[in-house]
Amino acid sequence: FLPSLPENKILVAQHPLLIVANQTATLVCNYKYNGTGKEFRASLHKGTDSSVEVCFIAWNTTKISSNSNKEFNCQGDRDKDKVIFNLWNMNANQTDIYFCKIEVMYPPPYVYNEKSNGTVIHVKEIPTQIQEAQSAIPLWILATVTGILAFYSMLITAVFINYWQKSKKNMYHQSDYMNMTPRHPPYQKNKGYPSYAPTRDYTAYRS
Repeated sequence: FLPSLPENKILVAQHPLLIVANQTATLVCNYKYNGTGKEFRASLHKGTDSSVEVCFIAWNTTKISSNSNKEFNCQGDRDKDKVIFNLWNMNANQTDIYFCKIEVMYPPPYVYNEKSNGTVIHVKEIPTQIQEAQSAIPLWILATVTGILAFYSMLITAVFINYWQKSKKNMYHQSDYMNMTPRHPPYQKNKGYPSYAPTRDYTAYRS
C-alpha cells in the first residue's frame, strides 16, 4: 500500500522476503510518482549499503534500455506503476537484501525515492542428489561412446590378427626348398678347385 504523496516525490514498496528454490526470482518494485517526469531509470541494488548494482532499466516515451551486472543474470521490465526484475541461475552466495531505486532523469529537478525496506532474497542450495542426477546424463553418454569405441577397437584387432595368422600359414605351405649348394670333387679340396666347383666324373676318360 502506497500513501498519497506531495508533488514530484517517489515512494517505493517491495515484498519483504523471497524464497528461491529453483534458482529463479521475480522481484516487483511497486512505486508511486505524481510528478511530470518523462525519462526514468529503475535499478536493483544488492547489500545493506546498496553497493552493488545488479541491473537497471531506463525508459522514456519512445524507447526502453536495460543492462545487467556480469555477475548476475537479470532482466528488468516495466508495467504501470511497477518495475519487475527477473533473476535466474542464482546461487546461494547471492542470498542478500535487495533494494529498488527509481529515478526521474528528465526534466529537472532530478528526483529519486528514499530507501525502502528492501527484499531479502534467500537462495536455497541445490541438493547434492539433484546435482549428481544432472551430471549423470553426460557421464552415461560418455561411458556409452567409450564402450562402443573400445568394442570396435577389439574387433579390428581380432580381424587383423586372424588375417596375419592365415597369411603366415599360406606362406609356409607355398614355400619350396631346393639345395643349390655347388659340389667339388672328393679329396680335391687342396688342389686349387674353388669351393663352388662341381665334382668331375673321371671315369669318362678311362679306356
